[in-house]
Amino acid sequence: MLHWIQYIRGYVVIKVWGYSVERLLNLCGNHDILVWDIEDHGDYHTMRISIEGFFALKPLLKKTGTRVAILHRYGLPFFMSKMLARKIFVAGLLCCILFWSLTSRFIWDIRIEGNYALTEDVLLDYLEERGIHTAMKKSELEIEPLEQALREDYDLITWTSARLKGTTLIIHIKENDMPVYENEASKEKEQGMDLTATRDGVVTYIITRKGVPLVAKGQSVKAGDVLVSGAVPVYNEDTTVRKYQFVEADADITLQYGKNITIEEAVTYEEKLYTGETMGIPVFGVGERTISLRFLGIPYDYYDISEEKKQVQLLDHLYLPFYYGKRTVQEYEIAIKKHTDDEMKALLQERWSKIITTLEEKGVQIAKKNVTIKKNDEKWVLTASLQLEEAAVKQRPSRTTQIPQEETAEHAQE
Repeated sequence: MLHWIQYIRGYVVIKVWGYSVERLLNLCGNHDILVWDIEDHGDYHTMRISIEGFFALKPLLKKTGTRVAILHRYGLPFFMSKMLARKIFVAGLLCCILFWSLTSRFIWDIRIEGNYALTEDVLLDYLEERGIHTAMKKSELEIEPLEQALREDYDLITWTSARLKGTTLIIHIKENDMPVYENEASKEKEQGMDLTATRDGVVTYIITRKGVPLVAKGQSVKAGDVLVSGAVPVYNEDTTVRKYQFVEADADITLQYGKNITIEEAVTYEEKLYTGETMGIPVFGVGERTISLRFLGIPYDYYDISEEKKQVQLLDHLYLPFYYGKRTVQEYEIAIKKHTDDEMKALLQERWSKIITTLEEKGVQIAKKNVTIKKNDEKWVLTASLQLEEAAVKQRPSRTTQIPQEETAEHAQE
């Protein structure tokens, strides 16, 4: 504690020599002038003394015929005097502290953890819609409403936690292993659910498990037609409908329809030939704005640009709204080349395979196909005429209304 008091008040290390150093030390004691760490070096003595004590030595030096010189200065008063002499440094330090204090009140980074089915881009867009984004004030963020909104708006999220750490907003979520989707069908079950066609086609297969089939195999249907009704009629003895029992229609139905596909591939193509000439351009950014430090144009006719940026980070979770990095420019020349016949076949086959794979992933089966290829010096054209089959049906609330009980009672009395 004494050391800190001496540092705050300030002290100096002095060298004392002359006629009677011992007498000087005695006078210091008589006048309550504190000196410490006294060392005898033969011809002179060194000691430490406070700033006030040093200025009180002047009359004592004359009495004792001794002289004094300052060897070192220590303490806060000397440090502050040095700082005040460096006005630009002090101003910069104060501005830095002020800037740090101001920027620490904002959110400069958002991290999402624990998401698998929900992508980070989807969640960031959702946060943006709710007004939560980088460069927003921490005081404007309400943690509990955000956590509740995430759970309510996404059935897949069963638990969420949001917290601020430095200038980083960390959102941790837990997704349900078995996604729970709002089952509109169960809500509509009392009204019944029909199966309708999603496209025009011909019914090639139908097996009904629940409901009343309204079409048969070989029948043509239009998009929106009811194939299986979820309203099952209950008849009176005279074969009139007494009421309807509503069910969720269930059936295996396959529709067949035609589709034509055309794939064109040019014989000639442009190829990039990189010359090896590159240019690095330093860039830095503030918020969403990026500034390039090159003011002249790029001296290449054709070039690719790649960019790497990093955000300024002071501590683990303390980010600033500044970015720095490098923009790399690569020059290339364009060469016109021609595909060989084998390459053209491979290109068409690759695009055709992607189409077939996409159809199979959607559960579409190819019943018939007729593929032709026409070629000339400019392009090759693949034309395919397909007969496709798929379960092109969907559920829709039944539009059949229940027979009023009054009518049923009147019919029973008759």
